[in-house]
Amino acid sequence: MERIKTDILVIGAGSGGLSVAAGASQMGARVVLLEGHKMGGDCLNYGCVPSKALIASGKLAYAQSHSAVYGVADAAPQVDYATAKDHVNDVIAQIAPVDSQERFEGFGVHVIRDFGRFISPTEVQAGDHVITARRIVIATGSGPLVPPIDGLDSVPYLTNETLWELREQPDHLLIIGGGPIGMEMAQAHRRLGSEVTVIEGAKALGKDDPEMAAVVLDNLRAEGISILEDAMAARIEGDDGSVTVHTKDGASYTGSHLLVAVGRKSNHDTLNLEAAGIETTRSGVKVDASMRTSNRKVYAIGDAAGGLQFTHVAGYHAGVIIRSMLFGLPSKAKTHHIPWVTFTDPELAQVGLTEAQAREAHADKLDVVRFHYSHNDRAIAERKTEGLIKVMVVKGRPVGASIAGYQAGELINLWALVLANKMKMSQVAGMVSPYPTIGEVNKRAAGAYFGPKLFESDMVKRIVGLVQRVLP
Repeated sequence: MERIKTDILVIGAGSGGLSVAAGASQMGARVVLLEGHKMGGDCLNYGCVPSKALIASGKLAYAQSHSAVYGVADAAPQVDYATAKDHVNDVIAQIAPVDSQERFEGFGVHVIRDFGRFISPTEVQAGDHVITARRIVIATGSGPLVPPIDGLDSVPYLTNETLWELREQPDHLLIIGGGPIGMEMAQAHRRLGSEVTVIEGAKALGKDDPEMAAVVLDNLRAEGISILEDAMAARIEGDDGSVTVHTKDGASYTGSHLLVAVGRKSNHDTLNLEAAGIETTRSGVKVDASMRTSNRKVYAIGDAAGGLQFTHVAGYHAGVIIRSMLFGLPSKAKTHHIPWVTFTDPELAQVGLTEAQAREAHADKLDVVRFHYSHNDRAIAERKTEGLIKVMVVKGRPVGASIAGYQAGELINLWALVLANKMKMSQVAGMVSPYPTIGEVNKRAAGAYFGPKLFESDMVKRIVGLVQRVLP
């Protein structure tokens, strides 16, 4: 048994773990990184990267068959599903070197390709190694949540981890779960030629603003996706090529393939956390605002901590704990400025409070401003006029922004900056946005906030009238 002493031990080589390892090692700390599966974690291998690659394939197929309005004849796309998956694999392969063992060893990180488990509050065993560390970071991410539906364990089904191994195109894809993963994969497969039925026990895209979610869902239904809400799966039966989902209301839906996409669960069950005195909750490892666990020498970040489950959040958490671990400075994670995006077409993006949350928190102090894509000249030229932006403003400062529409994921970046830096609407209004761009949507939203105050104010009109009378 080899014993290793180090400053920082990172368990998990996903987004958060890699960020900690790279940053800490390059700033002079001794770092050991454990990864028992694939470098890059879920995002690179099963999540963000492959899903966006398949979405790109679907987008091109859809464009071929919907181009006549631009003066280009529609053409039936010739889809080769296996080749589309080759495209997905190639995208992963192009990004993989950035997350590779070789690259991190180049930073000076000691990479051990094995799973780890705690054997004491400061020691972790990984294969034939026992690592003692001054600080330990749990960055093990999350995996697909498989619900206890009667019969599910006896039928073939896919998750976001196994979907990428599928080479034959589903004739009819059933998806249990109407969240971001479910809806993204529903649209991608529909555009590639599959029939798709989404079975959601509550409301589809239920964590987003209902008005904004409706923009996306209406478009998905118009593309031929069957989206069933308040349809709780109760029993599943079938075999290869034919799977039937029975819902609690007595309905039944049969398809050739089944994708289970009901959510994520923290990967911490095999860590033997009890040996380290680390508490857990129903959603993940219990942490405080500084991302510390009940064992003060151990941190948990990203999906493992059970909060917002996004790759960029894991990276943000890494920065928070590096400040604490390397420099001994107080540092706390916040959530008010964290954006998220669902990469459907149109896209759905959110940062800060939704309208309902803002009304509950700020009541009569709240202004909600809207601007529709149909008034943006670039959106008109691109024929991407579906959607709108809503900005929730309290005393001149945005507290949230919701966007449903073309490039919403790009547009939300500005509002994430605004919230992170507590900027005012006047600062957004002072920005000069190039014409004609989709980005003008943000500028015009700020204009929509000030417009009534300027153009509908009797006081402003009196002042202007007085100035005009006295000007030489």
